[in-house]
Amino acid sequence: MDAVADAIAAIDDDEAPDRETLKAAVRALLQALADNAPGHSVEVRVPPYGAVQCVEGPRHRRGTPPNVVECPPLVFLELGTGRLDFAAAVAAGKVSASGQRADLSDHLPLTGPHGEDLAEDLGDGE
Repeated sequence: MDAVADAIAAIDDDEAPDRETLKAAVRALLQALADNAPGHSVEVRVPPYGAVQCVEGPRHRRGTPPNVVECPPLVFLELGTGRLDFAAAVAAGKVSASGQRADLSDHLPLTGPHGEDLAEDLGDGE
């Protein structure tokens, strides 16, 4: 099952994705982000479903990271699938991004607008 495609399909049908589908989709996209932008200089938080560290640069070790991106699950789904531009989301207040390295524009989207190609990037285990 491709949770990202299922979540997008629900949105396209003017429905909210169910909690488990949205959680699986967010976690798959967070893993894809960590895989595609390896590193530890930016922490990306999508409460309550997960967080990853990514992007090359100085490693963060303790306390609040200097570079943090945080957004709601549906916003992250839209960012990860290219349905929402990162800079536009920050400007609209949909994404909180602090720190010099917190611009994820070069790393998003992670898959197409319908969730396609995600299974190839992550393997069929998702």
